[in-house]
This record gives sequence, C-alpha cells and structure tokens, in this order.
Amino acid sequence: RVQRERFTDLMEYEKVKNIYVLHNEMLNNSRDNLKVLHPLPRVKEINQDVDENPKAYYFQQAENGVYTRQAVICDLLDIRLD
Repeated sequence: RVQRERFTDLMEYEKVKNIYVLHNEMLNNSRDNLKVLHPLPRVKEINQDVDENPKAYYFQQAENGVYTRQAVICDLLDIRLD
C-alpha cells in the first residue's frame, strides 16, 4: 500500500494514495492457481468486486491468522485442547 508515513510532502501522498487498486477484471488473464493475499484492512487497495472471485484468498488468510495466534497463545500458556 502507499504509506502516508513514508511521504514528507502530504500533497504528493494525496496524488498517489489511490493509484494502486486491484479490480476484478484485472484478474481475468491471471493463472488459475493465483491467490490474492492481503493482510487487511484493504483501505481501498482491493475493490469489493474482487471479494467473490475464487482467487480472493485474503478473508481465508485473515481467518487462518486468528487460528495461528490462538495456537501460539495456547502454547505460551501451556494450554492443551485434547
């Protein structure tokens, strides 16, 4: 994403902040096994029309992150869910 904190000139940031936006039609010629990943929130970087595309994997990615963090916390606290 275009990160505001990296710009010293706020006007320059305003000019480019929404330049990189992924739209569904941009995926038309992509490989079948492509997975679109994003750490979320998307902050206008991925258009909502991509959400229903089978290549959109960012919601699954976010869900997997929840389970990963839960497992790490359980391990740190020595909690076993047998």
